[in-house]
Amino acid sequence: MKCKLSDICSFHKEKIDVAKLTVNSYVSTENMLPNKEGITKASSLPSVSLTQSFEKDNVLLSNIRPYFKKIWKAKFSGGCSNDVLVFKAKEDIDKDFLYYVLSDDNFFAYAMATSKGTKMPRGDKASIMQYDVPIYDIDKQKKISSVLSVIDDMIELNKQINNNLEQQAQAIFKAWFIDFEPFGCSIPSDWTVLTLGDVSQMGAGGDKPKNVSSIQTENHPYPIYSNGLSDEGLYGYTDIPKIYEESVTVSARGTIGFVCLRHIPYFPIVRLVTLIPNTNILSAKYLYLYLNQQHIIGTGTTQQQLTVPDFRKTEILVPIKDVVDAFTNIVNPLFDKIWANQEENKYLSTLRDTLLPKLISGKLDVYHIDL
Repeated sequence: MKCKLSDICSFHKEKIDVAKLTVNSYVSTENMLPNKEGITKASSLPSVSLTQSFEKDNVLLSNIRPYFKKIWKAKFSGGCSNDVLVFKAKEDIDKDFLYYVLSDDNFFAYAMATSKGTKMPRGDKASIMQYDVPIYDIDKQKKISSVLSVIDDMIELNKQINNNLEQQAQAIFKAWFIDFEPFGCSIPSDWTVLTLGDVSQMGAGGDKPKNVSSIQTENHPYPIYSNGLSDEGLYGYTDIPKIYEESVTVSARGTIGFVCLRHIPYFPIVRLVTLIPNTNILSAKYLYLYLNQQHIIGTGTTQQQLTVPDFRKTEILVPIKDVVDAFTNIVNPLFDKIWANQEENKYLSTLRDTLLPKLISGKLDVYHIDL
């Protein structure tokens, strides 16, 4: 048997004073991450005096293209954009079960199919509440949630481990190349200052490739990156990469100065600066960690941007090669572990997304699964 979504939840409609919010407690469609990845810190607060509020354990859902398929189960109370729907589970409904019902790709497909508008379609609230949901008692709801939560908890743990590993790499870099602790706390006399143009092959991402897939397939295995923050700017996948070497990218517009280390072949597109290091001088990991310590700014009055000719002139401290090699050998295992965890999370996400609709629909008997 089935019920309607309105039978298990309602829209949370309270307002909050924007003055009570910070960039850490405000959620917009832009700082929600795709693929059930949660949220990041907002870049700014809205200019209005009041905005929507949400409470801990509410489910937030982006409700405007191109930001469909962004969802987050709130870990704290705060405020959000009016383009974010806030769902509140009814008393006899497990909050995690509601989250997974709304995380199902079948629900996203329904919300998009019933959306209204042409230029920037929005999900229709009345239609959304008519979405069919299987009826389960609270024990079965919790059992379904527990199976899926185990996978999500593993994903979250890997993220926390990776954050710690990244901080370790940054701390080692700071100790060596900012505080110069191994070198008597001063810059050795045989180190030099060069420019980014001297130590790397720098370029700008162009138009998207001819062949593009929204998912990774055997025929489209190589990631396409733009200057976005979500998924480190992942745009899609293509058949032929443009850059094969371990390298660094820097966003050139929007959130200028967002630095990423790329270790697999990829295709950069518009508004993304690429730097392929001269490995006879320094490593990609040294370059990445150095740029992460810098305050990178753009030029322009109406809309700032980072241009390759200007960025090439940026100075960089270059130690002797033996020091760069020794440092790189120390941080290599940290990044290897980060990348291994990222690959594991891809597998876990696929597993969760495969199990989710089968568990929600009842096609897979949850009581046959041992945790």
